[in-house]
Amino acid sequence: MKGRIDSGLGQIIIDTDVIATYAGSVAVECFGIIGMAAVSMKDGLVKLLRRDSLKHGINVKITEDNKIRLDFHVIVAYGVNISTIADNLVNNVKYKVEAFTGMEIEKINIYVEGVRAID
Repeated sequence: MKGRIDSGLGQIIIDTDVIATYAGSVAVECFGIIGMAAVSMKDGLVKLLRRDSLKHGINVKITEDNKIRLDFHVIVAYGVNISTIADNLVNNVKYKVEAFTGMEIEKINIYVEGVRAID
């Protein structure tokens, strides 16, 4: 399902890939996030995604009442409090994605798939 915004002149349709790409770019700017992760269902391996494929580490769902649900699969920095990283990620993504899309975020789930040392 795609996001819908009704303007006075018509409807604006936002694809979930656009939301995922923007949310991924906001997420990797957050302190403590090394990058987005892709999990292979076949063998269970976690792979750090490059900057040009950030949307693959994010699942976007639009609910029936036109609200956004986001699932982030992230790799975090070693030695940083995961709760602090998650709070920072939720606050930044919620603010920026809502301002970008004009739609409300209903829920953000964060799945920590790995830990890496900061280079």
